[in-house]
Amino acid sequence: MDPFVLIVIVVAAALLFDFANGWNDSANAIATVVSTRVLSPFKAVLLAGVLNFIGALLWTNVAKTIGGGLVEPGMVTQTVVLAAMLSAFVWVAVMTLAGLPISGSHSLIGAIVGTALFSHGWDVVQMGGLKKVFWALLISPIAGLVLGFAIMAIIMHIFKRTPASMVNRLFGKLQLVSVSFMALSHGTNDAQKVMGVITIALFSGGYIATIDVPLWVKIACAVTMGVGTMAGGWRVIKTMGMKLSKIQPVHGFAAETAASIVLIGAAHLGAPVSTTHTITSSIMGVGATKRLSAVKWGIGMKIIYAWIFTLPACGILGGVIYYILKGFVGE
Repeated sequence: MDPFVLIVIVVAAALLFDFANGWNDSANAIATVVSTRVLSPFKAVLLAGVLNFIGALLWTNVAKTIGGGLVEPGMVTQTVVLAAMLSAFVWVAVMTLAGLPISGSHSLIGAIVGTALFSHGWDVVQMGGLKKVFWALLISPIAGLVLGFAIMAIIMHIFKRTPASMVNRLFGKLQLVSVSFMALSHGTNDAQKVMGVITIALFSGGYIATIDVPLWVKIACAVTMGVGTMAGGWRVIKTMGMKLSKIQPVHGFAAETAASIVLIGAAHLGAPVSTTHTITSSIMGVGATKRLSAVKWGIGMKIIYAWIFTLPACGILGGVIYYILKGFVGE
């Protein structure tokens, strides 16, 4: 296949995954604000889409980690990148239709590393960068759980003598701030992952000389993530905002604030963490301040099972797609 045609297909596949990631992750930004009825679904997805776009343009630290910190850029072929993107897209799309919030980060990283392993073996994997990513992915949901619990506990202590109706009116307004912060922080982390993938594809194809994200890639990924978020993964939103734990505006504020702090910190450090894991664990932490039974742990376990299977599933699927594509487009 003509190299230019192939790189166009690779970029299109990466943007397709970017859209699906925003589609699934729209729940991360707006599930709580929709379930508490602070915003209508239309206004919520519109707000989240715009702030996702802005957030995606703020930093490129995460993009550089994905672009050069996981696998050796010079050894990654266009076929490997294409197979990885198709694998990640299929998994995210299927899970979104099933109403399960899963990690776009796990999907992407599992697909890239798994496909690279199938094609070139362990020599292509940069273990230092991979360890950094895995530690970040492990710590972020724990941090979200603990921080969500702590913020909610502090709020409960401060407002313990305030009527519940007054608290919910106050935090109904404050939740507009926290949901905006959440949508912005989501953009700073998630859209940049696809920027990194496209950058590594351009570098390996000889279209750019360094692992620096071109401006057009930043804009394309930011727009696509924003549009995907606006599409709204309504089944996932229902799972996170209504099935996982019954929440009021004050709970939504605490969960979104906790998750946003973790995500902004991770983006600043260049650590690609899971937005889904972070906000879901934050909601669990907030719910647990009422009582442990306030969290529907059965729903939570289904989500956790989906998280566990994401990495190996995307890696294996990426390898299968790679061998299929290799027969059509070569290396």
